[in-house]
Amino acid sequence: MRKQQSGFSLIEMLIVVVIILIVAAIAIPNLLRSRMAANESASSSTVRTLTSSAVVYSTSYPQNGFPASLANLGGASPCTPGPVTACLSDQALACAAQPCVRESYQYSLTGIGAGAPAPNTDFVLFSTAVSPSAGSKDYCVTQESVIRFQNIATPPTGAFTTVSACAALSPL
Repeated sequence: MRKQQSGFSLIEMLIVVVIILIVAAIAIPNLLRSRMAANESASSSTVRTLTSSAVVYSTSYPQNGFPASLANLGGASPCTPGPVTACLSDQALACAAQPCVRESYQYSLTGIGAGAPAPNTDFVLFSTAVSPSAGSKDYCVTQESVIRFQNIATPPTGAFTTVSACAALSPL
């Protein structure tokens, strides 16, 4: 009489492991691409929000014009609105020392103009991925509120701090 075997043989287990590895090899790159796209979308949304905050700041404090940096848009909790800390953004985005990092992107804002006592007449808001796997685009925007971008694969240019450098990029 033949004995009944229970369990799996080594060959059967190896076949299952190989199938799992093949599925993982197909799925992981797609997961990374979708995560990168989500990071880029979140960054462009954050840039829109910060641009709106900069415009509100210039309307609220016309003697200053646009903010000199992201720190002017925030303030420590409990926040009291004023020209130095307008309480328009959270602390992660309105940090004291730029660039301010949120999730997978870092942000910096440069007020452009004569500065105190004359108001800033423009600004450049710049956003870049903290690592190549976080996103493949840099974003910048000026008071025109047109978000512009460059692919990170292009030669790196550093943070954009002039309106003309930002205006040279492709609109989103």
